[in-house]
Amino acid sequence: MVLKQIRVNWNKRALTQLEEACNYIKQDSIKSAIKVKNDIFKATDSLAFHPEKHPLDKYKKNNDGSYRAFTLHHYRISYKVLPSEVKILRLRHSSMEPLEH
Repeated sequence: MVLKQIRVNWNKRALTQLEEACNYIKQDSIKSAIKVKNDIFKATDSLAFHPEKHPLDKYKKNNDGSYRAFTLHHYRISYKVLPSEVKILRLRHSSMEPLEH
């Protein structure tokens, strides 16, 4: 069975948020920072094959079903499923107050 693959693209803000998170983790452990970053990239890369595997983003107002989110290593990753790509929109620590958007 051949799975359909679409592109996964990170917006600049989400990449900056990931870098900031890893820099913070690096203060305690470089090894942990690398693991978190690699695991997050691996999880988001898998969206190319199964973009709708995570639940709808419950904080997205008027969600048309294309906004989804999941948590990994205490980081909440929000993304949008488009016909030709998955767009990674935001990365926030799960202890932060969620923003409705």
